[in-house]
Amino acid sequence: MEGRDPGQPVAATRMVTGSDVNYGALTTNLLNYLRRQDGFSIEFSQAVTGLQRRADNGWTLEVKDEKTHAKKTIGARYVFLGAGGAALTLLQKSGIPEADGFAGFPVSGIWLRSGQQEIATRHMAKVYGMAASGSPPMSVPHLDTRYVDGKRWLLFGPFAGFSTKFLKHGSMFDLPLSLRPDNLLQLLAVARDNLPLEAYLIGQVLQTKSHRFDALREFYPGVDEKDWEFDVAGQRVQIIRKDVARTGKLEFGTEIVHSADSTIVALLGASPGASTAVWIMVHMLETCFHKELVGHWVPKLKEMIPSYGQDLKTDAALVERVRKDTAEVLGLHTV
Repeated sequence: MEGRDPGQPVAATRMVTGSDVNYGALTTNLLNYLRRQDGFSIEFSQAVTGLQRRADNGWTLEVKDEKTHAKKTIGARYVFLGAGGAALTLLQKSGIPEADGFAGFPVSGIWLRSGQQEIATRHMAKVYGMAASGSPPMSVPHLDTRYVDGKRWLLFGPFAGFSTKFLKHGSMFDLPLSLRPDNLLQLLAVARDNLPLEAYLIGQVLQTKSHRFDALREFYPGVDEKDWEFDVAGQRVQIIRKDVARTGKLEFGTEIVHSADSTIVALLGASPGASTAVWIMVHMLETCFHKELVGHWVPKLKEMIPSYGQDLKTDAALVERVRKDTAEVLGLHTV
């Protein structure tokens, strides 16, 4: 509020029941637990370059070590493709008919960030503004406190950029090589039907440094440009799929695609984040392992997720109990 015109109308809604999560630390803890279990192994810097269906309906994966360039094959009964934007490329390589018609449109995420502690330590919140006309939901600007390797940062964005890569460190050929006869019609239909979004993205790409700092000043009038730097966070790949008219529809959420026999599942889309991650994995278990789930996995799932199998939309008492228990574990306020 410092430096803002006292006569400017300001409206705000505060939500106190929230917290940021260090997903790097959370993943490390999970892997450390899994390493102590029988039948578990994990390998890093491995790129899946191809996959083929076996005669027994399992899969053979072609894998390349990105450090040594050594190649090998791995056999699998089930395959889960959770490779971010590259999941679309792998799904297309699988050859399953369910992959037909899917395409992807990559969008870069660019942020302003400040590691100046006298600035970062004065802001302890995630403050959202309003999305620009025609912009996608994940583009809503926000000023955000983050901890990275123990250091406190202040981030502002996102600003959209464009690259033909499906991953931040991917190939410039990712988008061209994803074009297939079965998805060209969908791409053309989306281009025809989303002119406001295209105008927004073009405007974002053409923005200058001063335009982006002007956007930050809407949140923080006293900004000093020398305290901030630009950083490219990564790539989002918006999913394009067939609609009921068999043309094309641009999806802003997450899409789960699986083969008819459920031996391969792909997670596509731009938002596989905290709000959807658990639902996605439970849905995958229900899709691929329904026999085991009905047999003896349900009690364990109910222990992990007390509301599993119940409708939170219609049971207010259950909602209150879950929120209270969650708040106690995370040390949050209960409202």
